[in-house]
Amino acid sequence: MNRQELIEQIKTKKNFLCVGLDPDISKIPQHIVDDEEDSIYLFNKLIIDATAPYCVAFKPNTAFYEAYGLSGITSLERTLKYIKINYPNHFLIADAKRGDIGNTSAMYAKAFFKRLNCDAITVAPYMGSDSVKPFLEFENKWAIVLGLTSNEGSADFQHLKINNQELYLNVIETCAKWGTQNNMMFVIGATKANMLQEVRKIVPQHFLLVPGVGAQGGSLEEVCKYGLTNDVGLLVNSSRAIIYASNGKDFAEKAALEAKKVAQQMMEFVK
Repeated sequence: MNRQELIEQIKTKKNFLCVGLDPDISKIPQHIVDDEEDSIYLFNKLIIDATAPYCVAFKPNTAFYEAYGLSGITSLERTLKYIKINYPNHFLIADAKRGDIGNTSAMYAKAFFKRLNCDAITVAPYMGSDSVKPFLEFENKWAIVLGLTSNEGSADFQHLKINNQELYLNVIETCAKWGTQNNMMFVIGATKANMLQEVRKIVPQHFLLVPGVGAQGGSLEEVCKYGLTNDVGLLVNSSRAIIYASNGKDFAEKAALEAKKVAQQMMEFVK
């Protein structure tokens, strides 16, 4: 999916919601676990069907599949294929946070862009340009670079100053030179929304993937206040608040209601 197609989807649906698919067997409704051999896939399928009308993107976090070994990887592949076949206009992000030297990154890119047919992958830029550039060599595919995260440990490195500039800003400024607004996005945590002003000075038109709205306490209003562009320029992710809105037999219905609520809040920000 290219930039213009993504913008059109956002403006057509009047929302910029990304639903995170982070299945945890201990949180999946028990009747799904008891009755289905591939309970992760069935859970995802029902969540996808319920929330697809109210979002423009899905983001499986690969760790929640890798943790279950081969069966988890199979569930991931089935989930990705289901989205691509049934909801081809939804932007599909592999939240894999890959980042290694060039030949390894090239294979990661091949795996997620060619084999799994994802539109984007999250990338850790710590190893520099040759860990990011291989992901930029695929047409209409995106590298979503970790910029500013909202976890407690982010202060260990991201806010250190180099020549009076915080490291996360230096990372964003440097990475932006490797790609363009057509193939690179940045992850900015919703709980750091006030810092979006500084981010936008460096990347005024790049899309930003913003996790942390909902269960993690991030404010949609604050994110939009500081991060919105004329083309919206945001994909706001919500995972737990939506997919675990209920652990009963009504879990898909409750997930749909939660996604709809967020989507309706977004409508006023989409022109």
